[in-house]
Amino acid sequence: MIKILIIEDEIPARKKLKRFLEELDSATKVVDEIDNVVSAVTFLKNTSVDLIFSDIELLDGNAFEIYKEVSISCPIIFTTAYDQFWMNAFETNGIAYLLKPFSKERFQQAWDKFLLFKNSSSEENIQLNKLSKLIEENFTKQSYKKRFTIHTNRGFFFVDIENITFFGANEGVIFAFDITGKKHLLNEATLKEIEEQVDCSDFFRINRSELISKQHIEKVDRYTKNILAVKMKGFASHLKTSQSNTAAFREWIEK
Repeated sequence: MIKILIIEDEIPARKKLKRFLEELDSATKVVDEIDNVVSAVTFLKNTSVDLIFSDIELLDGNAFEIYKEVSISCPIIFTTAYDQFWMNAFETNGIAYLLKPFSKERFQQAWDKFLLFKNSSSEENIQLNKLSKLIEENFTKQSYKKRFTIHTNRGFFFVDIENITFFGANEGVIFAFDITGKKHLLNEATLKEIEEQVDCSDFFRINRSELISKQHIEKVDRYTKNILAVKMKGFASHLKTSQSNTAAFREWIEK
């Protein structure tokens, strides 16, 4: 029996993972489902598992905080909408990096990789397979959305992606803000859905509610020790990074 821990803060994502696991030929058992960093650290300090499926952005922070606190010997399959963290995943027992929304086929490939590692006696082969898989998965060419459709009572029009300064979420509603400061209601339901349609080298999720464009950043100021204030073109107020995203934002903005 393969013991599995799921670290994921989205219920639909957990259900999808469990459904895929139930369809495998291997005997598996999900020993727990955890949605935050603190609980994951507590669990892993007291319990060992054979495999972890881990999201990266959790309710109370970044999942890599878990693996700094606890020494993990089992492999990790990362399931996330963020592709800027793939190198961190490789350095943290990651054997596969599934970008949401991933297919059953991609899940099966990751599972087959886990079985290969589980049955392998060669550490060198494991490390080589880790690197080759991550490179293969994260440098595949993607096509990104060039404009978003805005629906109104009179019809619809388009806003080009190059004219969008940032996307914002407010009480379950998603808006796109353009270079003039005007905001447009979008049909997309979540920011993660937006992230899957834009190039991560151009847009970055600075917190749970805002996804910003690199080309329209006018200024970045220090707000507190671990938070930055970002001034966007055409928008009066500063946007603020979350503590868990500040370090990654610094790396992204300098690329």
